[in-house]
Amino acid sequence: MRGKLQGMARTRILWMVFAASALAASGFALNGPQGAVFEIEFKNAQLAPAHWTLKLNPDGSGQFDAEGGKPSSTDPNLIWAGDVHRPVQLSPAFTESVFATARMRKWFDYPCESRMKVAFQGIKRLSYSGPEGSGACEYNYSKDKEIQALGNSLMGVEFTLMCGARMEKLLQHDRLGLDKELDILSDALKDGGAAEAGVIRETLNRIASDEAVMERARRKARLLLTQSR
Repeated sequence: MRGKLQGMARTRILWMVFAASALAASGFALNGPQGAVFEIEFKNAQLAPAHWTLKLNPDGSGQFDAEGGKPSSTDPNLIWAGDVHRPVQLSPAFTESVFATARMRKWFDYPCESRMKVAFQGIKRLSYSGPEGSGACEYNYSKDKEIQALGNSLMGVEFTLMCGARMEKLLQHDRLGLDKELDILSDALKDGGAAEAGVIRETLNRIASDEAVMERARRKARLLLTQSR
């Protein structure tokens, strides 16, 4: 598992470098074209959530919606987040990379599925709509390294958001469980399985300032906040 996450981290770094270069080469505006919208939709009935979408505007604002799936049977102590519907704000660098990749990949208006015999990882549908063009493609696994890296990075954002949703539940029902959940997120951020800790900054601030939370967990939340600036 750690090797897989480290591989995802390396792929994400390459994707960010590629997207930043493409952004500079194309002269793409910092905030992107007005009215442009990027969306990823993910489906895998074996996971929880089984279905989620993330819509993103060029300024980094967006909406995350997750629903379906069952709690993990492998870890009975893992709290069930349930459905999640919330606005999000991603960092400028991450957002610019997403829109730069969309532009360089023709608004996803081409087949991006490799059709290789690989394990089922979930169906990802990338779509873009804007004044310059529109398109969408679906894949389980793509041979296009930038497409694959973009999908992995966005799945990393979803991981962070679901960790945040579980932390919200723990704040209400089991503050002692926050220590473990913060460790899960911290390890995933290091290994590449999570991305954009700042997307749950409000939740981390609540944990860090809640005197009913043990100091060790509050300290971990504060550390994540400094890393998300």
